[in-house]
Amino acid sequence: MTRRYWNINLEEMMEARVHLGHGTKKWNPRMAPYITAKRKGIHITNLIRTARFLSEACDLVFDAASRGKSFLIVGTKKRAADSVAPAAIRARCHYVNKKWLGGMLTNWSTTKTRLQKFRDLRAEMGKLNRLSKRDAAILKRELSTLQKKFDGIKYMAGLPDIVIILDQQKEYRALRECVILGIPTICLIDTNCDPDPADISIPANDDTIASIRWVLNKLVSAICEGRSIRNR
Repeated sequence: MTRRYWNINLEEMMEARVHLGHGTKKWNPRMAPYITAKRKGIHITNLIRTARFLSEACDLVFDAASRGKSFLIVGTKKRAADSVAPAAIRARCHYVNKKWLGGMLTNWSTTKTRLQKFRDLRAEMGKLNRLSKRDAAILKRELSTLQKKFDGIKYMAGLPDIVIILDQQKEYRALRECVILGIPTICLIDTNCDPDPADISIPANDDTIASIRWVLNKLVSAICEGRSIRNR
């Protein structure tokens, strides 16, 4: 794996509140190695370890992107959702930021069929003026429903090579599907999480927009850099 310098600055992490964990009563003992202190009733994440694992994750996605691999970014929690789409689009990644549909990956044959229907309906939108008002309204309603579910993965032709999950607790169904299928995962893990299921777990605050956006930006920048190497 290529080792690169990713400019992971501890002061920036502090400003983004990456180090702030959950209350000390809401923690997973498995997170003990990633916690450095307690302050005013909350656990403080060890940012040295955060920097280490984030650097490893950036190396992984950079190398994967340079080899043309595909990525899926999952973040449906309100604080993460608004950051997911622009970041994913910037790095040419697939994304889910509304709701994870059970079986989206493990039942890929069904998902693939529904994606094709979504694409077909999008193509039909150019023919609305040929339809009756009733049929046009039905088409728009059906397309709107599918768009909410599949807009971020509409160009996904197969299972992703790597999945980035921005909240392990919220997206546990997505993580479980990846584990079942053997798809490598990168997860943000707060102090209430289990660090073991993901391939790379990044200890970080997953409840603050600034923290989520800061970590996601580092990963997306690494993907973009990897893609640029491939395009040279």
